[in-house]
Amino acid sequence: MQTAATHIGGVVPALGEVPAFVQGDRVRIGARSPVGHYRMPTYLRGKFGTVEAVIHTMAVDNEEEAYGRNAGSKGHYYRIAIPMTEIWSDYVGSPNDGLRIEIFENWLERI
Repeated sequence: MQTAATHIGGVVPALGEVPAFVQGDRVRIGARSPVGHYRMPTYLRGKFGTVEAVIHTMAVDNEEEAYGRNAGSKGHYYRIAIPMTEIWSDYVGSPNDGLRIEIFENWLERI
């Protein structure tokens, strides 16, 4: 298993720019239920998945930005692969079926 890289494509990142997760990491999507405009579908909260890709261009946390609280801080997005059987326990389709979603770092928990 890999650990968070200290170099991204040969570039030495600044403090705080190293992704918290790498491709292949198992993660849990946060189960919190904040009130307001949040960009995490309720039906995915608390579900488990795998980091399929790290989106290396850091981005502003759009949830914090929406409330004027961001002050320019950035983080990584990750493409998470979630098996359909994780989302719907009675799913009868192919076991290879899944959902892909890009999730901001603060919604992911290491497992």
